[in-house]
Amino acid sequence: MAHGEWSRREFFRRSAVLGAVTIGGPVLLSACTSTSSGDALQAAKDAKKIKIGIANEAPYGFTDQAGKVTGEAPEVARAVFKAMGIDNVEAEAVSFDQLIPALNARKYDIVAAGMNIKKERCDAAAFSIPDYSALTALLVPKGNPQQVLKFEDIAAKKVKVAVLSAAVEKGYATDSGVAEDQIVTLDSQDNMLRAVTDGRVYCAALTDISLKDVLAKSPGAAAEVTPGFDPIKDGKPVVSAGAFVFRKDDNPLREAFNAELKKLHDSGEWTKIVTPFGFSADNLPKADVTTEKLCAV
Repeated sequence: MAHGEWSRREFFRRSAVLGAVTIGGPVLLSACTSTSSGDALQAAKDAKKIKIGIANEAPYGFTDQAGKVTGEAPEVARAVFKAMGIDNVEAEAVSFDQLIPALNARKYDIVAAGMNIKKERCDAAAFSIPDYSALTALLVPKGNPQQVLKFEDIAAKKVKVAVLSAAVEKGYATDSGVAEDQIVTLDSQDNMLRAVTDGRVYCAALTDISLKDVLAKSPGAAAEVTPGFDPIKDGKPVVSAGAFVFRKDDNPLREAFNAELKKLHDSGEWTKIVTPFGFSADNLPKADVTTEKLCAV
């Protein structure tokens, strides 16, 4: 993604995801209405209802064929809120780059979209503890004939790479020496896959979770996902971690959410919830991956 931009991945819609389940009932899409001002935690407890924002992006948060909102982040949020005594979770879908502006405009009380923790975003909103960590990977032609495994290989071999609009991967690429004329910006994961299989680019860069998901939906595609890696910036690995996002003045809600999310992580229940969406225990953030550290990067 470009530095200073909101999103890691551009908004796009998916009609279904393989293996998706809804835990504890559906999350319903709601009309665009503002949430009440004041104590969001108490208001949600009183109403036994809360609204989340998603970007309709699989496998993080999307609407399935039955019209239910599901995905890693909504299902984890549902489990957390249930533990908090809040049983009804409504959802509103906006483009990824509008998730934080709409949150601050009180269209909903939490972003549940697998959003990466980045300094620019931390300046505008408050993140939960890291929910998951993910490696970067490349989508390459079957067999990877050029043996491109990281951004430095793209630079050295002068092949073209596709990235999503406003996504962090463009910055990772240029930081690693990839020239601007090697980078093709596209608007969806589907178009990235097509660009690789059509030969318009050699590879496409995104999180390994996202690339495995899009490839699973196109099992006949002549492409594969490389092993995951941490991009290098200023000589240091860049750790990617996603989290839930709150308004800065909603600390009671965020702190209560953090406490229950940590319980899910520690109990093993989190892994059960996220496995249908391509996540595993390997995606649990390590102890040294903290919101404070990531907000400083």
